[in-house]
Amino acid sequence: MLEKLNPPSIVAPFNNAYHHVVVIPPNSRTAFVAGQVGLRADGSLPESLEEQAEQAWVNVMASLAAAGMGAQDVVKITAYLLDADDYPAFAAARAKHLGDARPASTALLIKQLLKPEWGCELEAVAGRPA
Repeated sequence: MLEKLNPPSIVAPFNNAYHHVVVIPPNSRTAFVAGQVGLRADGSLPESLEEQAEQAWVNVMASLAAAGMGAQDVVKITAYLLDADDYPAFAAARAKHLGDARPASTALLIKQLLKPEWGCELEAVAGRPA
């Protein structure tokens, strides 16, 4: 089982949406999910950030499922957003797909992704105990 920690000597996680530390036990299967944007399987891109964030999470979860893993196995999420005002849409999609899994998490504001029409990108690391 993954060990999730919030050291009492540092501030509590923002919005209680993640843990500061997630430890993968020895001999676990580990998956690294490449950055996923809001592109659908047919290559089309939703117009709104809400839809792009939802699709990016769908892509992350499908990638995890291909590795035999799910939300409960996510150890770390890194999110790249273009505008702080987009965070609520990202957070809503995150809550929908991760529920109470609360992995370690980093959200970054950046100037642009590879394609200017992409509104967000997500990376994930997951670990499943043997």
